[in-house]
Amino acid sequence: MKYSITRLALTMAALVVFACEPSLALTRQTNTNRNSSIKSEMKQSGKEVKEAGKSLGGNMKRGRVARGGKNFGKHMYRAGKHFGKGSGKAAKKTGTAVKKAAKP
Repeated sequence: MKYSITRLALTMAALVVFACEPSLALTRQTNTNRNSSIKSEMKQSGKEVKEAGKSLGGNMKRGRVARGGKNFGKHMYRAGKHFGKGSGKAAKKTGTAVKKAAKP
């Protein structure tokens, strides 16, 4: 009898601990976007272009043309994505500044 009561108590305690853990883990995340500034987006774009060339060159050297093209395309896609985000943020920031300056 003592064994089954102890086992039931430990099972209930484990369920309570595991049920409360995910809610605590979700509240710890504060920064969702690591690349928030214009400058960092543009830098990341350049890094991706560099990786594109490296991956293409390394794969071509070993005779893997198709794999090199695939990796090159993936890196160039990411580079364009970062560049687009950065230029979009810059245009929005500039447009806001011009709009406020143009008011009489």
